[in-house]
Amino acid sequence: MKRLLSVLILAIIVSGCKDVSKTSEEKIVQKEVLEKVDSEWTILFDGSNFNNWKGYLKEDMHSEWTIEDGAMLFTPGEQGGKNIITKDKYTDFVLSIEWKISEGGNSGIFWSVYEDENFPEAYQTGPEIQVLDNLKHPDSFVAEGTHKAGSLYDMIACPNEVINPAGEWNLCVLEINHKTNIGKVTMNGTEVMTFPVHGETWNEMVANSKFKNWEGFGKYQTGHIGLQDHGDKVWYRNIKIKEL
Repeated sequence: MKRLLSVLILAIIVSGCKDVSKTSEEKIVQKEVLEKVDSEWTILFDGSNFNNWKGYLKEDMHSEWTIEDGAMLFTPGEQGGKNIITKDKYTDFVLSIEWKISEGGNSGIFWSVYEDENFPEAYQTGPEIQVLDNLKHPDSFVAEGTHKAGSLYDMIACPNEVINPAGEWNLCVLEINHKTNIGKVTMNGTEVMTFPVHGETWNEMVANSKFKNWEGFGKYQTGHIGLQDHGDKVWYRNIKIKEL
């Protein structure tokens, strides 16, 4: 009886060791997969510093941009035009960024910004994904909805129901791919639009917008990511980019 009991205990121990070993192997594989996925992304802002950012047409950051509770906070000052851009330029990418707007506030996320003194503002060249308080900002009620939060500003409207209100975080994922000529916007997990990023159809979209006669708007396939000073408090966090 004692011998039988010993055999059973040994079998349980061996079996347990096999299960532990298998679990450990699975964890290692899972970790490697996650590390590979993470390695595809470049962190543009992790809540601790502005190392990847600078003021537009400026060598360093504007003092109006600070860090609060792991997020970058813009607090408007007496003078406007305190837009910021990434130090690096990008062509084909996926950008993931969270934003939170103040009550009645307005801001924006730019891409393909061409930094040049001939263009005093980042929005003169960079198309924009709108950041807005849809309930209280006047822009929400004009231009057939193309000025609402999440919209490709003045070109394609984003459905209002996918946007969280002022004071709450929203996740925007923007994909720009000139190889496939496809742009894509996902708001809070819902894909809200696709559009061409160059060529005849893109040019028609620009021609039918307020940017029709803007010399440099949407002309540059490679450029900086930008965040807008529109005179209102706004927060951004967890910003990362994956080049395609």
